[in-house]
Amino acid sequence: MKNITLLFSLFTMLLCSCRSNTTKSDISAEMAYEGVNNYCHREYDWSIAETNPSIMSVTMGDETETEFQVVFRSYTGALVYFYVDKKSGSTRMVECVPNLGIENEAGTIDLHNYLEMSEKRK
Repeated sequence: MKNITLLFSLFTMLLCSCRSNTTKSDISAEMAYEGVNNYCHREYDWSIAETNPSIMSVTMGDETETEFQVVFRSYTGALVYFYVDKKSGSTRMVECVPNLGIENEAGTIDLHNYLEMSEKRK
């Protein structure tokens, strides 16, 4: 009986670990851009950019082995750096006001939540 319990426990652990690795796929550069772009268009007021679209932007930044950087530029000159984890989609945000020398951690988002937004629009 002890062997059956041990075998069942090992089997359950194996199934759980396999499932967690396949629920969400790795993040591509395109997915990182799309998710951050969706987030920025939902959370920030873009009405000021209607007459001058170049005043606000979302662009790709640097890439490392583990994350993508996506940069939001506000009409005020402030920047928000989004650091997107390539495996999980967990995204760390850092707000920066270069002219004032200010840089603050601004929280995190799950990129998958903002990728789903574009899927719902289709």
